[in-house]
Amino acid sequence: MTTLIPPLVTKVYRTISRISGPLLFIDRIQDVAYNEIVAIQDPEGQTRLAQVLEVDQELGVVQVFAGTSGLDLERTSARFTGEVARLAVAPEMLGRVFDGFGRPLDGGAPIVATARPEINGLPINPAQRRQPTAFIQTGVSAIDGLNSLARGQKLPIFSGAGLPANELVAQIAAEARIRQPEGHEGVADDDFAIVFAAIGITRREADFFRRQFEAGGAMDHTVLFLNQANDPAIERLFTPRAALTAAEYLAFALGRHVLVILTDMTNYCEAL
Repeated sequence: MTTLIPPLVTKVYRTISRISGPLLFIDRIQDVAYNEIVAIQDPEGQTRLAQVLEVDQELGVVQVFAGTSGLDLERTSARFTGEVARLAVAPEMLGRVFDGFGRPLDGGAPIVATARPEINGLPINPAQRRQPTAFIQTGVSAIDGLNSLARGQKLPIFSGAGLPANELVAQIAAEARIRQPEGHEGVADDDFAIVFAAIGITRREADFFRRQFEAGGAMDHTVLFLNQANDPAIERLFTPRAALTAAEYLAFALGRHVLVILTDMTNYCEAL
């Protein structure tokens, strides 16, 4: 068995060669991995987090979460942490509102984590999945009657400009229920959870979703991730990953049946 011994010395790089938008280009790096979290110290001594986007021999490209305003080539340093992005998860996530990085937005206390899984999860082998049998009732007749959603299935919903896409997904989240085939035991409401992630939305849309979930009584069994358009672009890449990580925790660790709703994936694609 090989034992990995952590390095005794932490390397701090002052070899930043270029700053372009939210990106830093760092020369002469060693032992750096893709998706690694980087601690950037600005000229004021404050720390900003970043993530490795690309490694090419001794050149690394990192994206700063909070932007590069105020950074310069001479007084900015970088420290590679050896860690990847993780999400603090716990049963108390239900009923809470978070940003795309998993930080509370509802004024409540930070989550006391029972686990911190990586947000860059691995795909599940489709050959090991059970055959879908349970029907998820969305409350939308066009979906339930013509394009039914089964548990374990993905269903894209395409919308055009001016159509009530936000109202539709809010209605689905408020009214979704699992209906078992006849002869099978039903799923109790306490075993059903919703993870809702809104990506690149406006402040008005964020307020709309929060009001809808609270007024409809769905908030108690919902984890809400809200990424706004004025947030860093990289947060839009984190948001669906954080939502899916939370859903996997609720499903695999707590035994819940989880419906994940992601909107709007167009904003996610534009951030790639």
